[in-house]
Amino acid sequence: MTVSGPSIDDVRGLREALGESIRSTPLLRCAGIELALDNGTRVWGKLEFLQRTGTFKARGALANLHALSREQLDKGVTAVSAGNHAIATAFAAQALGSTAKVVMIGTANPYRIKACKSYGAEVILVDDVHEAFEVARSIEREEGRFFVHPFEGPEVAKGTGTVGLEICEQLDEFDALIVPIGGGGLMAGIANAVKQLRPSVEIIGVEPRGANTMQRSFDAGEPCAIDRVRTIADSLGAPYAMPYSFELCRTNVDRLVEVDDLELRKSMGFLFQRMKFAVEPACAASTATLTGPLRRELAGKRVVLVFCGSNIDWATFAEQVIVED
Repeated sequence: MTVSGPSIDDVRGLREALGESIRSTPLLRCAGIELALDNGTRVWGKLEFLQRTGTFKARGALANLHALSREQLDKGVTAVSAGNHAIATAFAAQALGSTAKVVMIGTANPYRIKACKSYGAEVILVDDVHEAFEVARSIEREEGRFFVHPFEGPEVAKGTGTVGLEICEQLDEFDALIVPIGGGGLMAGIANAVKQLRPSVEIIGVEPRGANTMQRSFDAGEPCAIDRVRTIADSLGAPYAMPYSFELCRTNVDRLVEVDDLELRKSMGFLFQRMKFAVEPACAASTATLTGPLRRELAGKRVVLVFCGSNIDWATFAEQVIVED
């Protein structure tokens, strides 16, 4: 299967159309990380945890709903999520005068469930992600609600492509870009946009070892599934890859790296100490890659880390984080 990603002009057009519904998040020079590395690496962080709803997910959700007719918006939308995509879909529905009925995993952080409801969404809790997709599809069939996919499709790639567009507008030159991967929607859009604007940049995806769906798909040459998500980074716990985002990633991503939960937990502590960021495990994945497996290889280079978002309460953060002396 061959797919064409959104053109950079289409991405720019969406960014303009969304206006103040979306924030142009800061690209911050991360001196604290640089000092800790002490190897000449220059590091910038794209702070998507400062995005509306606390994650990049608002971009894809708004892009999807922006493409809907008024008739469809009146029927409403549905979505599946461990939290962040549900929150973003609820936000987008409220922003565009629609309604959302979202399906969340029962183990989802209570903070995220509360945030989702605060945007007016009806929340249905189920046991696991596979059941969640089944329930959402039944809502789609029976109520006529539009299913807002968490990571698949041209509109998602156009929305997440605005992250890549902003990075290239905020920084003239960089050598490598590290992006967390769950289902691949964030990476698909960013990589597609950046390769159009900065084709020489090395684009590196990072997955948790317990949810390495994209790596398995790359190895097989086609979208694959995993039987169960085994990581604390639930925001990166996609049960399977899908054709569109998979093909965009395969076309534009230079390589994939895996990190384990221990590395994620230590990176949460590292970011808290060095940058005063209290982030969820998924948000620490890009840092875990730079300070871990790619520390020597990227020494002396200009590296951009995507901080994908952080919806986490203090009690959960304190339970998961490891702070080293």
